[in-house]
Amino acid sequence: MAAHAATEVISEPTDKYCMGGGSRGGPEGFDPKKEFINHIQELQLMDERIQRKVEKLEQQCQKEAKEFAKKVQELQKSNQVAFQHFQELDEHISYVATKVCHLGDQLEGVNTPRQRAVEAQKLMKYFNEFLDGELKSEVFTNSEKIKEAADIIQKLHLIAQELPFDRFSEVKSKIASKYHDLECQLIQEFTSAQRRGEISRMREVAAVLLHFKGYSHCVDVYIKQCQEGAYLRNDIFEDAAILCLRVNKQVGDIFSNPETVLAKLIQNVFEIKLQSFVKDQLEECRKSDAEPYLKNLYDLYTRTTSLSSKLMEFNLGTDKQTFLSKLIKSIFISYLENYIEVETGYLKSRSAMILQRYYDSKNHQKRSIGTGGIQDLKERIRQRTNLPLGPSIDTHGETFLSQEVVVNLLQETKQAFERCHRLSDPSDLPRNAFRIFTILVEFLCIEHIDYALETGLAGIPSSDSRNANLYFLDVVQQANTIFHLFDKQFNDHLMPLISSSPKLSECLQKKKEIIEQMEMKLDTGIDRTLNCMIGQMKHILAAEQKKTDFKPEDENNVLIQYTNACVKVCAYVRKQVEKIKNSMDGKNVDTVLMELGVRFHRLIYEHLQQYSYSCMGGMLAICDVAEYRKCAKDFKIPMVLHLFDTLHALCNLLVVAPDNLKQVCSGEQLANLDKNILHSFVQLRADYRSARLARHFS
Repeated sequence: MAAHAATEVISEPTDKYCMGGGSRGGPEGFDPKKEFINHIQELQLMDERIQRKVEKLEQQCQKEAKEFAKKVQELQKSNQVAFQHFQELDEHISYVATKVCHLGDQLEGVNTPRQRAVEAQKLMKYFNEFLDGELKSEVFTNSEKIKEAADIIQKLHLIAQELPFDRFSEVKSKIASKYHDLECQLIQEFTSAQRRGEISRMREVAAVLLHFKGYSHCVDVYIKQCQEGAYLRNDIFEDAAILCLRVNKQVGDIFSNPETVLAKLIQNVFEIKLQSFVKDQLEECRKSDAEPYLKNLYDLYTRTTSLSSKLMEFNLGTDKQTFLSKLIKSIFISYLENYIEVETGYLKSRSAMILQRYYDSKNHQKRSIGTGGIQDLKERIRQRTNLPLGPSIDTHGETFLSQEVVVNLLQETKQAFERCHRLSDPSDLPRNAFRIFTILVEFLCIEHIDYALETGLAGIPSSDSRNANLYFLDVVQQANTIFHLFDKQFNDHLMPLISSSPKLSECLQKKKEIIEQMEMKLDTGIDRTLNCMIGQMKHILAAEQKKTDFKPEDENNVLIQYTNACVKVCAYVRKQVEKIKNSMDGKNVDTVLMELGVRFHRLIYEHLQQYSYSCMGGMLAICDVAEYRKCAKDFKIPMVLHLFDTLHALCNLLVVAPDNLKQVCSGEQLANLDKNILHSFVQLRADYRSARLARHFS
């Protein structure tokens, strides 16, 4: 109504009023003031009409509000009355329900004894039939009522057990016989239902048999039939997993205690099928061949534990971890008791065979490296004097180290560590791993690496040998590579097995001793090899360097830039430097090159002290030293380069003018040298005896 009235208010003035004026008087009679007053009056009339309509609408709204409030009050009163009626009804219902419950209890109290009396009467009736020796009741004669008969005979069997034997022996025997017959019939019915795949019937029969003594036999029958045709593949472990998965899905629909039945099935699979399979696989090679025996044992144990992990997903009772562990232990206990003895025995024989096969391929008769008094004395003398003890052995360039042999030994040991980890009892694991580690040390580090080092040391010629072939650096290179592989296996495969046991410190100590022993022999061999290198350089210098090189007869006819001895020595040094860099790594390269560089410098220094130098000869000596210095740059050792820079500066004393000697000696490179050293070089000049030179240097 209000909206309709508002529409009327808005639309009414449209026919009477146009904004902007109209054409009532025409343009000629238009009076603005009069028009304005007229408009004002019209607006006032319009306002009055609207105001009256608003008042009318407000009155109407107030009236409707009062009517609505009145209706709400009436509804509230009706609601209160209804609520009161509902409460009264609820109380009445509660009262009636209480009465009904009380009546039900009374009826039950009367009916329960009555039912028991009826059941007792029926049992007495059935008992009388057994007593008379003739079963007439349909429940015993009708095969379709086997379930009811089973319930009755089970109760009669319990009653018969309470009766005295002397008076009721015959009836007890009949009841027992019927009990046994019904039990067999039920089991046969269960078997037939299982073959037909009737899960509901199996569930019914199993529920009846639950109260019979033969219930466990029913479970056995179920387990036996479940396994019929289950092992058709070549993989018995996969077959067992599939069988258990299938049974796990249906056993809950058949038995009231599925976890017990499934656990019994798994126990049957482990103790009969798997144990028989494991025995067949291991017994035939247990005494004949350790390698297939250990591999089969590891494989079978791994697959069994893997199967156990899959079975952990099933509900097998409270402590399924212990249950499965005991089953695994029962299968492998006889094989695991002496596992480590078989493992270590096989590893020793296998490692010895690998080494012997290698030495046979080299046509090498492994010589005995003695231990004890004399050998220890020789070792101490060699370490202190660096002298070769005993005759030198020509190895013909053979290092007697083989990466293939090392890989084979490490592979065998790796497999042994893996088997040890899997097959050892956790309490024995660190001790067993340590035994395997000692075998690796014995055959890899001592019988192979240490033997090669000893042979390499014996093959190093004396320092005064001519044209000696130096193969010990090849031994160093291969020994470093091999020991890196050994260290990697120590960290990757041994450490995880002993990291939390006291055997860790024992293994680390043994490894440290092996490293120190090898480093000592490597140091000795490298030192003697460097002596041989210096000896070779001496032979080159002695054979190629002539006194006339530095004091030529014709000073004006010297055409060479440096001597032939220098060329050959530098070529030899560069070759040895390259060999050292290829044979070692890390800081060892710098250490050995620095030692060689110092000895090389001492050799050249002492060699130059043997000659007298003319002016042109001194220039040639400077050229030689410059070439030696260029060779020393290949060492990339600052100290060695500094030594040759100083030597080059000293050689300048051989050619500098007498008047400039003091100035040169006080130069940056020579200022810190002992005066006797400077004097010794000046004395090498052919003109040293001249009064002028002696006067300038004094």
